[in-house]
Formats: sequence, structure tokens, C-alpha cells
Amino acid sequence: MAKRLTRQRIIRNKSDIAEGMTALSRQCEYMARAFDVTGMPPLRRGRAGFVGLGRIIVAQQLSVASAQSIWKRLEEALSPFNAGTLASVSDEILQDCGLSRPKIRTFRALGQALDDGAFSFAALGRLEAGEVHDRLTTVKGIGPWTADIYLMFCLGQADAFAPGDLALQKAAAELMGLAERPGAEAFEEIAERWRPWRGVAARALWAYYAHQRSGRSALPT
Repeated sequence: MAKRLTRQRIIRNKSDIAEGMTALSRQCEYMARAFDVTGMPPLRRGRAGFVGLGRIIVAQQLSVASAQSIWKRLEEALSPFNAGTLASVSDEILQDCGLSRPKIRTFRALGQALDDGAFSFAALGRLEAGEVHDRLTTVKGIGPWTADIYLMFCLGQADAFAPGDLALQKAAAELMGLAERPGAEAFEEIAERWRPWRGVAARALWAYYAHQRSGRSALPT
């Protein structure tokens, strides 16, 4: 399904989360239930730019604890953590920090795109959300999930959503009493009911998923 993300409000603080949860609770019984179980979900805003996207790349398909451990080693080995510093170190150093070969290739592709001028973080701030998503996924190794998480946590897009996230799918299935977790396309259709606060709905679902599993965080790093 084609994305319909457009220019929208930005989540900057806890008051924005509270506004979103109030609206969601009024319009959706499932969100009201999640709110009753977990309380207010966290703000979860991160840095934009190379560092923010780098943390998301590291977190792909890893537990929160593993991603944090690898990120800590990267920060220690590459100071400051930017495209120039990363370009100056070998693949072996990156592997020693815990990066897999595919993620190293993604970082190399991102660095090359920045160096060639084919990609610019500054330009992202002037684009609508759907265009940001498309621009990010032109970089080899950056897929829809990574772009969705960047929109949600680094740019703070209030209606950004990650329909391909496994934890979100599982949380929705449990919360809504579905027979099975929805696939990305079906989940995007389900999430239409949460516009224009899908980014807050995602936070609520992650919080619900973590609560159901004895408090273990399900939010991406």
C-alpha cells in the first residue's frame, strides 16, 4: 500500500503525547484499554541526522540490550561518531564493535551517498514525510522499517507508523483479540483508525507489548 504520510504536527514533548493519547482513547476502545493498562507511553525522541539514523541501523533485528551494547562500543571506537570518522576506520574495527557485514555495508552506502551529495540530512527537513521515507529508502540497506522509525523518533512525526514492526504487530493482535498477528499491509489498514496520531498509537502498543512481557522494553533503541 502506498504511504499517505504528509506534512503534519511534530511530537516535541510529553504534552504532545498526552494530547495524542487523549484523542486516541476517545476514538478507539483498544487505545483506551492500552492506556488503562500502561499509562502514558514514553516520549522517545532521539537525535536526527547521522547519529540518529546510525542508532536505528544498529538496532535492526536486535534486542534493545544488544543494540545498546554495540552502540556503546561504536561510540568508544569512533569519536566523534559521524560519516567522516566512520569512513576512516576499517570493516574489521566495525566488526569488532559488533556490527554485522550487512550493517557495515549499509553504513558504507550511507556515507557514500552523503559524500556524493545524493543524500542530505538537511534536505530531509524540507520534505514532506512521504518524500523523506522515499529518500531514506533509496540508500541501499535502509528499508521501510528503518525509515519509519527515523520519521517517528528522530523527526517526531505525529502520524508516522511502522507497520512492519514485529512487536507492534504482536501487540495489536493481543490487544485487539486477533486470531493472528497482521502482516504489514493489513496492519497499515488497521492503523488508519489511529490517524492523525499513529506515532502515539505505536508508542502505546510498544508499551503494552512490554507490559505484557513483565516490563521488558519493546521500543526500538
